[in-house]
Amino acid sequence: KTVNTKRVIQYFASIAAVGGGGKKDTSKGTLEDQIIQANPALEAFGNAKTVRNDNSSRFGKFIRIHFGTSGKLSSADIETYLLEKSRVTFQLKAERNYHIFYQILSNQKPELLDMLLITNNPYDYSYISQGEVTVASINDSDELMATDSAFDVLGFTPEEKMAVYKLTGAIMHHGNMKFKQKQREEQAEPDGTEAADKSAYLMGLNSADLIKGLCHPRVKVGNEYVTKGQSVDQVYYAIGALA
Repeated sequence: KTVNTKRVIQYFASIAAVGGGGKKDTSKGTLEDQIIQANPALEAFGNAKTVRNDNSSRFGKFIRIHFGTSGKLSSADIETYLLEKSRVTFQLKAERNYHIFYQILSNQKPELLDMLLITNNPYDYSYISQGEVTVASINDSDELMATDSAFDVLGFTPEEKMAVYKLTGAIMHHGNMKFKQKQREEQAEPDGTEAADKSAYLMGLNSADLIKGLCHPRVKVGNEYVTKGQSVDQVYYAIGALA
């Protein structure tokens, strides 16, 4: 389904571009280019290896392509449905997390590793190493360049592109955050703050505020807000939900 959809889109985009060319913005690709390049970007963040498929879409998408009276492409939009969010924090042994994590760790763009405060070893990050970390049919280095190029064609600014990468890196650090139970209490407290510090930095947050929000969230009771304590399990559930 995924490959067939790409082929159909490429066909329509190619036919529409013949003769007249697409609408051109000097800061990004033609409309035809953008429609085609939406696929690498969506697949990086929404596709993963499963037991039966190395490039399985873990979400549904409805693609609507609009043509003008002359047969040229006039616009397109994509609606997405039901992303498998649980895969971000847990994978089966023979499966893998979303491609983007392994693309970044491929070290094809070393500056990303430095910016995200990560190593190129997927086993350093529990969220992405519970199953497989490599796929024989996928070259993560090449795919990273395709994803990065797709962002440019789609008109992402450098700042927007870096923000996407930073949030992806923050998720990897989320999985390394550790908490323990206070003595003689059911209240959780941080067991070291290195991962939280890195995660907060990448999200533009204060690390102490992030930890406080996880361990002592504010909840609304009636018309007032109160601070409640969290057990270790509750904190880990909150981190998973945040990721």
